[in-house]
Amino acid sequence: MKISGQNKLPGEIIAIKMGDVECQVTVKSGENRIVSVITRDSAEDMGLEIGDQVVALIKSSEVMIMK
Repeated sequence: MKISGQNKLPGEIIAIKMGDVECQVTVKSGENRIVSVITRDSAEDMGLEIGDQVVALIKSSEVMIMK
Protein backbone atom coordinates (compact mmCIF):
# COMPACT_ATOMS: atom_id res chain seq x y z
CA MET A 1 0.00 0.00 0.00
CA LYS A 2 1.33 3.46 -0.87
CA ILE A 3 0.36 6.62 1.00
CA SER A 4 1.45 10.25 0.75
CA GLY A 5 2.01 10.75 4.50
CA GLN A 6 5.67 10.73 5.47
CA ASN A 7 5.47 10.82 9.28
CA LYS A 8 5.15 7.11 10.07
CA LEU A 9 5.79 5.89 13.60
CA PRO A 10 5.71 2.12 14.16
CA GLY A 11 4.49 0.96 17.54
CA GLU A 12 2.32 -1.32 19.63
CA ILE A 13 -1.24 -0.74 20.82
CA ILE A 14 -1.13 -0.50 24.63
CA ALA A 15 -4.67 0.73 25.34
CA ILE A 16 -8.07 0.86 23.68
CA LYS A 17 -11.09 2.76 25.05
CA MET A 18 -14.28 2.02 23.12
CA GLY A 19 -17.08 4.56 23.21
CA ASP A 20 -20.48 4.46 21.58
CA VAL A 21 -19.23 6.19 18.41
CA GLU A 22 -15.49 6.81 18.85
CA CYS A 23 -12.53 4.74 19.97
CA GLN A 24 -9.37 6.07 21.68
CA VAL A 25 -6.28 4.07 20.73
CA THR A 26 -2.95 4.53 22.52
CA VAL A 27 0.20 3.43 20.68
CA LYS A 28 3.65 3.13 22.26
CA SER A 29 6.39 4.04 19.79
CA GLY A 30 9.81 3.83 21.42
CA GLU A 31 9.67 6.03 24.52
CA ASN A 32 6.64 7.92 23.18
CA ARG A 33 2.91 7.40 23.44
CA ILE A 34 0.59 8.53 20.67
CA VAL A 35 -3.15 8.81 21.29
CA SER A 36 -5.53 8.65 18.35
CA VAL A 37 -9.31 8.98 18.24
CA ILE A 38 -10.93 7.04 15.41
CA THR A 39 -14.46 5.83 14.77
CA ARG A 40 -15.60 2.72 16.60
CA ASP A 41 -16.58 1.23 13.22
CA SER A 42 -13.01 1.65 11.93
CA ALA A 43 -11.50 0.06 15.05
CA GLU A 44 -13.88 -2.89 14.76
CA ASP A 45 -13.32 -3.25 10.99
CA MET A 46 -9.55 -3.33 11.58
CA GLY A 47 -9.92 -5.76 14.48
CA LEU A 48 -7.66 -3.65 16.68
CA GLU A 49 -6.46 -5.33 19.87
CA ILE A 50 -3.97 -4.53 22.61
CA GLY A 51 -0.56 -5.84 21.55
CA ASP A 52 -1.13 -5.31 17.82
CA GLN A 53 1.82 -3.90 15.90
CA VAL A 54 0.61 -0.83 13.98
CA VAL A 55 1.90 2.33 12.31
CA ALA A 56 0.74 5.76 13.51
CA LEU A 57 0.60 8.01 10.46
CA ILE A 58 0.66 11.71 11.30
CA LYS A 59 -0.70 14.03 8.64
CA SER A 60 -0.87 17.65 9.69
CA SER A 61 -0.55 21.09 8.20
CA GLU A 62 1.31 22.23 11.31
CA VAL A 63 3.92 20.42 13.39
CA MET A 64 5.60 22.30 16.23
CA ILE A 65 9.25 21.72 17.22
CA MET A 66 10.38 22.21 20.81
CA LYS A 67 13.93 22.36 22.10
